[in-house]
Amino acid sequence: MKIEIQIDDACTEPKVIIVTNQMTPEIQSLAEFAGNLPACSYPVLVGFWESQMELLDPEQVVRIYCESQKVYAQTQEKSFLVRKRLYELETLLEKQPFVRISQSEIINLKQVRRMDPSFAGTIEIHLAGGICTYVSRRYLPKIKQILGI
Repeated sequence: MKIEIQIDDACTEPKVIIVTNQMTPEIQSLAEFAGNLPACSYPVLVGFWESQMELLDPEQVVRIYCESQKVYAQTQEKSFLVRKRLYELETLLEKQPFVRISQSEIINLKQVRRMDPSFAGTIEIHLAGGICTYVSRRYLPKIKQILGI
């Protein structure tokens, strides 16, 4: 039996196609198994590091940011190259505790350790892993609304 998997960014829902010359009990049980798989309940992020591709658990991602016209997902250990645009990731993660804090950065609210408001009206955010970032003025009202400030 041959198995072929195609990764397509335009695909919105997984599809299984079985090509065979006849229906056998093995094919029937394979079709029943594939039809009964539960839908993935969380978004899947694919990150690239060196020559490896890894599936990233969104809960482990501290922040997603742009640098040198590339998008990275950073965990406490390392940063992974992500082959999606920031707005696509924002949409993908909209049901997760992620929030955009600037034109080039999205953070995981569960990874926030401390927030320091300044007299200038900005907020300095300290994330897990010793990462420090700032909320841009444009996104400040949205952050204040989310936090109830």
